[in-house]
Amino acid sequence: MTTFLILTIILVVFGVGLLLAEMFLLPGFGVAVIFGLLSLAGAVIIAYLKLTALWAWAGHVTLAACVVLCAIAIWVFVKSNAMDKMALDTKI
Repeated sequence: MTTFLILTIILVVFGVGLLLAEMFLLPGFGVAVIFGLLSLAGAVIIAYLKLTALWAWAGHVTLAACVVLCAIAIWVFVKSNAMDKMALDTKI
């Protein structure tokens, strides 16, 4: 049971990281978005199928955590000064 719990946590963190990398570092719709979404979907599927003996509501918690973590990560990244450092602001 704990193996699936650790795998779920790793997949959520990996998926959110890939989605952030695609949005702010890599241009276009590419491989990182596909793998990020597959990672998040895999975490939710594992939670619904394998973690039900641990908690009856593990799938709902994982799904809500994915949505909340993605929203918080995007909000924190946009509010930080990292966007200013990456943006092109020179004028010709």
